[in-house]
Amino acid sequence: MACCSDPEADVGSIPLIALNVSVRKKLGLYLNPRNAVAADWTAVAEAMGFTYLEIKNYEAFKNPTVSVLEDWQARCTDATVGKLLSILEEVERNDIVEDLRPLIDENVRKYCDSLKKKKADAPVQVDVVDSCDPRTPERVGITLEDDPEGAPELFDAFICYCQSDFEFVHEMIRELEQTEYKLKLCVFDRDVLPGSCVWTITSELIEKRCKRMVVVISDEYLDSNACDFQTKFALSLSPGARNKRLIPVIYKSMTKPFPSILRFLTICDYTRPCTQAWFWVRLAKALSLP
Repeated sequence: MACCSDPEADVGSIPLIALNVSVRKKLGLYLNPRNAVAADWTAVAEAMGFTYLEIKNYEAFKNPTVSVLEDWQARCTDATVGKLLSILEEVERNDIVEDLRPLIDENVRKYCDSLKKKKADAPVQVDVVDSCDPRTPERVGITLEDDPEGAPELFDAFICYCQSDFEFVHEMIRELEQTEYKLKLCVFDRDVLPGSCVWTITSELIEKRCKRMVVVISDEYLDSNACDFQTKFALSLSPGARNKRLIPVIYKSMTKPFPSILRFLTICDYTRPCTQAWFWVRLAKALSLP
């Protein structure tokens, strides 16, 4: 990334995560009110590439501006501070740019200072560091069928689930592994050997051993730290869902809102009787793609 000493020159390379909650809420104060004269959040969302139906869906949210920013940040690799400012100018909301630019520049400065501090605190390394092949013992021989002296065990999909949804995971095994689909699923409680660091093994499996990840969404999932880590890690590997890496699945009705970071992904919904007959076919096809 370019040097951050001059925020004016560098905002185009600064990711949207640099903007704090306060700035995002202030943007909402300007954009949330429906205005017949000035462009509101719907015009900004349209300029960001959101469809008509997606924009209509955001109308139900208490703060649609903040929700749109979060989803744009998750789905687009070019979601930068500079791009946001350009969009505001494009929809002729220069008033927002002028009023909030000092706060935005301050956010950018703090973000860059944080990056510089992390870089300064990082351990000194040699010029060439090869991290592609695991050399540490905790990444070798981690699953039941691993050969420590040979190739690692590979899977079609990593299943992200919480313990209360394990009965559905058993059904998934029966429908996808023990039928004509013959897919190979990575189920942590079944396939991973005990005694290793959970986070290290999970990241190794999701990034290097599994082509995709099925996320079993439920109310309990939303309270699981492990599921939260797995989902966000997988999203970081596939910004904007470019390679269809994550497949959200709903198998029972929920009382809590669907997770916002997955709203832009198409889902497999087992709760709808009219589409239930197609559920396993669609899921199997998605997992069978190269």
